[in-house]
Amino acid sequence: MEELINLAQIVTDRRLKVLPLLDFNAKSGANKEMTLVNMLVDNQSRTQQQTIRELYGKSDTASHTAFRKLKSRVQQKLLNHLFFLDESDPRHPISRRYEQQCLSLYYQISTLHQEGEYAIAERLARKALRLAETLEFTQYAVLCGQLLRSMYVDLQRPSNFKSNNKKLAANQKLLALEEEAAQVYWEAKSMLAHTVRSRRLVLEKISAYANRLEELHQVANTFTTFIFHYRTRLAQEELVGNYKEIIRLTTATTRSWEKGTINRKRFDKRYNNYMSVYAHLRNQQPVEGLKLAEDYAKDFHYSAANWLYFLETYLLLAIHAGQYGQAQDLLQSARKSMYYAKQRQAAQQRWDLYEAYLQFVRPEGSPLRMRSFNAFVQTVPSHSRDKQGYNVAVLILQFLYYLRQRDLEGLLVRLEGLRKYQQRHLRDAGALRSQLFFRLLAITVKSDFDPALSQQLGEPLLKKMQAAPPPGEAFSEIEIVPYEDLWALALEILKVTAAQVTEESRHLV
Repeated sequence: MEELINLAQIVTDRRLKVLPLLDFNAKSGANKEMTLVNMLVDNQSRTQQQTIRELYGKSDTASHTAFRKLKSRVQQKLLNHLFFLDESDPRHPISRRYEQQCLSLYYQISTLHQEGEYAIAERLARKALRLAETLEFTQYAVLCGQLLRSMYVDLQRPSNFKSNNKKLAANQKLLALEEEAAQVYWEAKSMLAHTVRSRRLVLEKISAYANRLEELHQVANTFTTFIFHYRTRLAQEELVGNYKEIIRLTTATTRSWEKGTINRKRFDKRYNNYMSVYAHLRNQQPVEGLKLAEDYAKDFHYSAANWLYFLETYLLLAIHAGQYGQAQDLLQSARKSMYYAKQRQAAQQRWDLYEAYLQFVRPEGSPLRMRSFNAFVQTVPSHSRDKQGYNVAVLILQFLYYLRQRDLEGLLVRLEGLRKYQQRHLRDAGALRSQLFFRLLAITVKSDFDPALSQQLGEPLLKKMQAAPPPGEAFSEIEIVPYEDLWALALEILKVTAAQVTEESRHLV
């Protein structure tokens, strides 16, 4: 009871007169802070000028000054509410709720220690240490051990000090190993996140990175060293296009998680699910991948940073499985997301390109107007200066567009562009499918747009393309629509065009 009395005295004596929080239970319009918050979350586009007029009824100098102060207060109070987020939703990473517990306990312990409440602080510190070690949060275990070290000196308990020091030293060694693993992992990750050139450079080093991480994990055997090694292994297989191995690895890891051999409170199964469906897409198993994506989608919260990335793969699986209606629905779901506009410009351009492909392949099912589509195809930007991204997809779409338009001049220009692009950027063996498809498209022009002759001349190339192994991330882009389907579409365009030409000639006679 004495500890509770002391805690009550500390809180009542030191409490703030006004809590720096928002009153979400206040009636609508009761104060300008909540009025502004409600305006921010109602998802309506307002300029700052419009917001000020709505709040103050006018837009003069005094209103602008008041708004700056209001905005600053609201921002700080919203930041304060980050301490009280609900982390119980299973669609968020499960580890976050436990990390929040560790952080909250650490703050409470350090505050009580500073206030001289050693007994309760020591008890909470031991609890926090046990929690951190169970969850394999080594960095928090070290912090708790350091707090206990000073407490045992203040409490004059040498035996506790000695045993704590032994445990602290062991955790510090583990943390040093984890820090080295983090350095190796993030160095590899930084190279993977940039250009094609850097990806090809990391391809030469990725085995060494993976081997060093495996060595560190064998010594430390913590969740942190495991996850760094595991993700690097997946990246290694992804670079060389061994998607079958990624499917095997993700399946085996899921089984280990289900058995409890991997820390269930730390492992983010959503990442594993994403890698599995992505590998099915790249391994040309869209039907199986689509089934998995439909099942895994429920594990992602719409506000999660990686939800839209998962949705991209989900949409591509639907396209590759020929489910264009489902793909269109997924596209609209992405567009309606309040987080869509927060994506980087390159990500939003990818969604534009997906929509353009859906419009081209299935124009009757797309809400995109033909005029907008025509303008987009003719002005669509390249997705990266060093030709990483979706540049091949852009060039192919433009060629097919001019083929459908029967625009010979535009086709010849695009054909020359395809030839130059292939010579400069598709010389590696990993880009074989794109090389072959570019040659297939060239046949349509060389055959003078004859559908039967194009099909005949293209048959050997088509068989070679079908037999080509899926390229790795270091070499190639994702095919938005499988090249086989696009070739069938190109032949269909030639047949329709030939029929139209025949009909036009018949009327001229």
